[in-house]
Amino acid sequence: MLAMPRIQRLYLFGILLLAASCRTSKPAPSAATAEPRAEREFRAAWVATVANINWPSKPGLPVDSQKLEAVTLLDFLKTHHFNAVVFQVRPQADALYQSSLEPWSYYLTGQQGKAPDPYYDPLQFWTEEAHRRGLELHVWLNPYRVHHPSGGPVTDSSLARRRPELVLPLKSPGYHWFDPALEGTKQHSTNVVLDIVRRYDIDGVHFDDYFYPYKEYNKGEDFPDSVSYAAYVAGGGKLSRGDWRREAVNSFIANLYTEIKKEKKTVKFGLSPFGIYRPGQPETACCFDQYDVLYADAKLWLNKGWIDYFAPQLYWPITRPQQSFPVLLGWWQRENTKGRHLWPGISVGSDTSARNVTEVMNQIMVSRGMLPDSKGVIHWSIGQVFKSPNMANALLAGPYKRPALVPASPWLDAKAPAAPELRATVQGDSLRAEWTHREAGDVFRWVLYTQYGNSWSYRILDAQERTTMVPSTITVNKAGQRLARIALSAVDRSGNESARSEQALNP
Repeated sequence: MLAMPRIQRLYLFGILLLAASCRTSKPAPSAATAEPRAEREFRAAWVATVANINWPSKPGLPVDSQKLEAVTLLDFLKTHHFNAVVFQVRPQADALYQSSLEPWSYYLTGQQGKAPDPYYDPLQFWTEEAHRRGLELHVWLNPYRVHHPSGGPVTDSSLARRRPELVLPLKSPGYHWFDPALEGTKQHSTNVVLDIVRRYDIDGVHFDDYFYPYKEYNKGEDFPDSVSYAAYVAGGGKLSRGDWRREAVNSFIANLYTEIKKEKKTVKFGLSPFGIYRPGQPETACCFDQYDVLYADAKLWLNKGWIDYFAPQLYWPITRPQQSFPVLLGWWQRENTKGRHLWPGISVGSDTSARNVTEVMNQIMVSRGMLPDSKGVIHWSIGQVFKSPNMANALLAGPYKRPALVPASPWLDAKAPAAPELRATVQGDSLRAEWTHREAGDVFRWVLYTQYGNSWSYRILDAQERTTMVPSTITVNKAGQRLARIALSAVDRSGNESARSEQALNP
């Protein structure tokens, strides 16, 4: 661990001690009797396409270069023991995939509405390549942003021109926004999401913090929806303007969750709102009110269980009094009344100093201590790890040293797959493990457990693998340890792990 000031060490120790005290203590089994079990933790990174932040590196990049950049990022995630990627496929009412509802993205080809040439479907490519590496692929969409200043000119293919009755230009140049209160907006954004869910083999759907826009996007003025609010009041509506806006977003979120589950029950729906709900909640929190600025009642969505995982953007350090990472995480944890996954978003900026590396390692450890039953974080963004060897190496040498399975979501699917059939044969000084499964399509990953002496270890293997070599002897503390047993389990797309097929070996 990199050095940190004494006061920070004491603070972190106190947080971890407090987290541990909330759990029922049980004696740890001995190594000889411990049931082998792979670690569980959601380890994800956002890949942003808006403004070409992470991918592709510029608009109009040749297709071969786009693919190379994509697999380089995915290889990095696999090598560093991540298990999920959150890929932005709709940055501004456009598409980084084949869509009949919205135009091809400017960020992909340099011209909105223009398909890649030679043709390929980036989302299909990312999904297949992610799964080939044992990574979940979550599609990230912006539900209301129609145009961003970095997105080139507004063309005839833009929804700003194709559906002008739904779209409002903002005063900051280049911004156009759907009016969230209109039924046409809700239906269109729902159709976009469901189209992806139906046609692509994705693992999750993801929204971030952009609902009603931040005020600076309209030069500090209120969102220009006077016409639609007046129509609502003329029709007998009684809600205040703020409550009316929040109800528009609430109804969209609640309905979308239901509709996604109708299409594919096991596709997870995740939200990543601004990290502070309201000033004073918790007591020390300030200084932004998403409830009254973004009209996002994020606490309600969590309380109601309209999501499968919740990733509040806690982009502040542990020791900042008014935006303390563990204090805010603890507040959201208390609001998680339905027991959904709570996987905070973390970010320390692009600074690659030892101080920032230490902060990220500490935040991961704090979140593990506070949320032991479903550990995990999402890194904003992949560039902060990919472009920082110090950060990447520290993760791999520390909290991500061993690979991990994504925590299961039993409210979606609690049925484990059947156990695989394992066969092991001696080949020289190694053992060749081979296996089959009667329902191979139900398997997303395999876990191979090995016992040397009294100690178990494991490897997580990708779905397409059917054989691997295992050394007959390893060296532990300068002494040889012979392989005593091997076991194999199957893991499905929902994270359910099968019973193990086990084979004992002759001493």
